[in-house]
Amino acid sequence: MYNNFNPVKQHVFLFNWLILIFILVLAMIVIGGITRITDSGLSMVEWRPLLGFLPPLNNQEWERVFDLYKSTPEYTYYNKGMLLSDFKFIFFWEYFHRLWGRIIGIFFIIPFMYLVITKKIERFITIRLLVILFLGSLQAFIGWWMVESGLIDKPDVSQYRLAIHFGNSLLILFLLFWLILDLKNKKSKIKFDLNLAIFIILFITIIAGSLVAGMDAGLMYNTYPLMNDSFFPVDYFSLGFLDPFENPGSAQFHHRHLGLISLIAIGIFFVKNFYNKNVFLELLFLIFLIITQFILGVYILLNYVPNLNASLHQIGAILIFLTMIKIIHTLNIKT
Repeated sequence: MYNNFNPVKQHVFLFNWLILIFILVLAMIVIGGITRITDSGLSMVEWRPLLGFLPPLNNQEWERVFDLYKSTPEYTYYNKGMLLSDFKFIFFWEYFHRLWGRIIGIFFIIPFMYLVITKKIERFITIRLLVILFLGSLQAFIGWWMVESGLIDKPDVSQYRLAIHFGNSLLILFLLFWLILDLKNKKSKIKFDLNLAIFIILFITIIAGSLVAGMDAGLMYNTYPLMNDSFFPVDYFSLGFLDPFENPGSAQFHHRHLGLISLIAIGIFFVKNFYNKNVFLELLFLIFLIITQFILGVYILLNYVPNLNASLHQIGAILIFLTMIKIIHTLNIKT
């Protein structure tokens, strides 16, 4: 029953809807990255899940939300004396990020309810979409939980919560893309093999990058391959077991070397699957992406993390992530 399901023939709406949601989630991740890079994430002090759909509509409301921001540690430590016009810029990106999340919710829930009520989707699809819906709803709470960590004592969000927020977005993206590929082609099963191990290395590398972003660790040790004049940062493992997660120098050290390990691992992945004609073009694209990503990462490090290039680095990571999913899905299709 599963393998015979063809969305083009049986339900064009379902397949096109999933593609739309996938694109919206991709855009959400990019918008979230820009929000982080522009230091906009703590500009909205209120959550307001329902009433927050609209931005401030008059000067009185703008002054009110600006006064709320002035009570935050970020304003006190970093933006003291900021003009309202400058505040509006950072407010826009955080507002747009939250608005996009609400748009995804509307575009997901209403068609999903229609498909369930009219019984136009099969049970296996319904279950997987319910998991995605749960993770998407959870993402909204994680997002506010993350923002809240930077509104009390410290002027920055918790790198732990940032990593969880980003990791959950990747999980949602993975589940959506895998389902789309299952519907478009045939059912594919996740296998615990070398391919999956390499994919996990890639995932860990990406999450390590979110820890670097969370601590602004890219602004330290802007030399390569050494960290200033040493292989290790000077205070490496000074914080014990929590050092990889709370020491910016250590976080950068791990991410830069995980990047190198990912480059080598994907090279092995390329050689291992090179002769499979079903994934040959994707493999060429993947090896191009990982080499470009590594070079871009070094360039960003040497140039103190310019915003545009940092955003491109995140987009590159997502493209590598998705390309590997596509290749693994094809390799694991039941014959």
